[in-house]
Amino acid sequence: MTAKMRFSLKAGERIFINGAVLTVSQKVTLSLLNDARFLLESHVLQLADATTPMRQLYFVVQSLLINPQEEEKGMIAFHKIYDALLTITTDEAVKLQLKSVGEFVAVGRMFEALKVIRSLFEAIEPVAPSEPGLMAEKAA
Repeated sequence: MTAKMRFSLKAGERIFINGAVLTVSQKVTLSLLNDARFLLESHVLQLADATTPMRQLYFVVQSLLINPQEEEKGMIAFHKIYDALLTITTDEAVKLQLKSVGEFVAVGRMFEALKVIRSLFEAIEPVAPSEPGLMAEKAA
């Protein structure tokens, strides 16, 4: 069976796979052999860092990815923030990217949605307090 996704983790680093949190005690390379919902610790945004509507949207989509068992509640929160952002956004390019986020979430492609949202941090936030993963990278 061919690996669908391959990545390396440092000692003590965490990964979230299908709602489970895994940590490794030594440097390791993992290969996922099938489809799985996963998020590397370096992409995890802490609740305290969800200080803008776009970061709150990221946090909710991240929660959908990490906690698939809470999907119903997460989708309600997603639509509340997502719909508000679409309403207040005047920049058409940002609005198009937001619509792609909605399409990705609708078909369960949360990781792709997170990548688009991260790109919007720089586009619409003049000074970002801290990017997802910076805290984890500094602690390592």
